[in-house]
Amino acid sequence: MPAERLDAHEGGAGRGVAADAVAGAGLGRPAAPAASMQELMLRLHRFWAAQGCVILQPYDIEMGAGTFHPATTLRALGRKPWRAAYVQPSRRPGDGRYGENPNRLQHYYQYQVIMKPSPADAQELLLASYREIGLDPLVHDFRFVEDDWESPTLGAWGLGWEVWCNGMEVGQFTYFQQVGGIPVAYPSFEMTYGLERLAMYVQNVERVFDLDFNGAAGEGRITYGDVFLRAEREYSAWNFEHADTAMLARHFADAETECNAVLDRGLALPAYDQCIKASHLFNLLDARGVISVAERASYIGRVRALAKRCCETWLAGEE
Repeated sequence: MPAERLDAHEGGAGRGVAADAVAGAGLGRPAAPAASMQELMLRLHRFWAAQGCVILQPYDIEMGAGTFHPATTLRALGRKPWRAAYVQPSRRPGDGRYGENPNRLQHYYQYQVIMKPSPADAQELLLASYREIGLDPLVHDFRFVEDDWESPTLGAWGLGWEVWCNGMEVGQFTYFQQVGGIPVAYPSFEMTYGLERLAMYVQNVERVFDLDFNGAAGEGRITYGDVFLRAEREYSAWNFEHADTAMLARHFADAETECNAVLDRGLALPAYDQCIKASHLFNLLDARGVISVAERASYIGRVRALAKRCCETWLAGEE
């Protein structure tokens, strides 16, 4: 756990604490700003690899956050040390805005770091990583906003803070306390970066689709909008208007049944795939507006029960 708990952001439940309060004098000068989304991701890879993290690839199933990756959810449990970092495409169907919002998307990228046990200098490492991509915490208004994290579907929670830059959330900083309803053996440090919002600050643009994606000049330059704008428009239409809700409900039931069947055979990882699928299907049904308040609580409880069994089976196989 950190030596000192930071207060909340000004305007929130408590007082804001600026990042320079914990930045220290030995971080050195920040790097030149990352010129593209690609460069930003590469710099974070290099930085966290130097801290002993294995650099993993994105998980190949739709999920609402990088935390759902088994490298975080399952590996946060147990007593084996673990350090990993990866980019994870994240889908939140209800957040789509047909490509009309400057910084809100139904599909976006998170950079996820998980370190178990938590390093004593976690906050300093985080601030150093921002310097690595060209954001100086002594120039930009970085604040840790007290916000203990919880994932009802994963049965997980932790003590943590949102990370704000110049008044907008760009990440989440958490010490896991429980996953799958199971207390963790060691509090794991998790850092989640919102890559698009960070890149907007680094590149000084106000609209996510204007981001330089590849850093090339002239005709070879590719923007974020060149890659993703059409997808935002089309998936927003599908998420809100056209997805077959009867089919989605069947797929949810199928994933739930298969997850339990695979768990009965003691296979944690294939079962957890089905749990992730069930969570995403619930999010799609929720975006379509076909789930009542009572049904919503029931769906969340069903996914949480799957996650709990997956975590229990994972731990049993680790012993």
